[in-house]
Amino acid sequence: MGENEAKYLGEGIAKCVTLTSLTLLLYGNSIGENGAKHLGEGIAKCVTLTSLNLFLSGNSIGENGAKYLGEGIAKYVTLTSLNLDLKGNSIGENGAKYLGEGIAKCVTLTSLNLFLSCNAIGENGAKYLGERIAKCVPLTSLNLHLYGNSIGENGVKYLGEGIAKCVTLTSLNLFLKGNSIGENGTKYLGEGIAKCATLTSLNLSLSDNSIGENGAKHLGEGIAKCVTLTSLNLDLYGNSIGENGAKYLGEGIAKCVTLTSLNLNLINNGISENGNRIIK
Repeated sequence: MGENEAKYLGEGIAKCVTLTSLTLLLYGNSIGENGAKHLGEGIAKCVTLTSLNLFLSGNSIGENGAKYLGEGIAKYVTLTSLNLDLKGNSIGENGAKYLGEGIAKCVTLTSLNLFLSCNAIGENGAKYLGERIAKCVPLTSLNLHLYGNSIGENGVKYLGEGIAKCVTLTSLNLFLKGNSIGENGTKYLGEGIAKCATLTSLNLSLSDNSIGENGAKHLGEGIAKCVTLTSLNLDLYGNSIGENGAKYLGEGIAKCVTLTSLNLNLINNGISENGNRIIK
């Protein structure tokens, strides 16, 4: 399926003026930026949508395609749920900016799922996303997949600041594997999470980010302030947190007295038997 087929699809969707829910599965179809434009224009006319699910990974839409999609999304003033999968589309920081601008105008969103892994958005792209997500004040569920985007410690700082303003969040899922956030980035993230006072479910995937023992300390301090948590999943594979890092994590988790579900992945962190005992 190429851009012409996407055009026909967009034209057809545009005529469904009473749609409230739309799901499109178009993985790996080479629709390109023009195809994304046609889809965005068509979807924009479905002004009664409350739920939108677009799966467009591996379609080479680039930053312009992300722009067209963002412009379309911006017109959904009644949208409450948005699920957008654009993995591996080379949207870059500008594409992230355009998407963020569109999302920020969906003022009734309560659930947002963004799959933007492997898009080279960098720290500026993370900044744009963080700033725009902060404007989605009714959000209760946020799911961000940003694997391999080189956002660095500054990028995660911006994300943390944005998340901190989503004061009604109950569920937060962040997948930041391989983004070189380091211990400072983890500090910013911990500070942001600590302000989400209504969180009941937290899922953090921070594997291969070189957070070290100080990063684990910051994370533990942030988690300790999430006093309403019932479910916690931490993937810290390959971060060299060591025995001290394990200790800090354990101390933070111990303060989450309402936890009913806990999953920790601390493989390849240089934790001795004593460190494992501390976590337990």
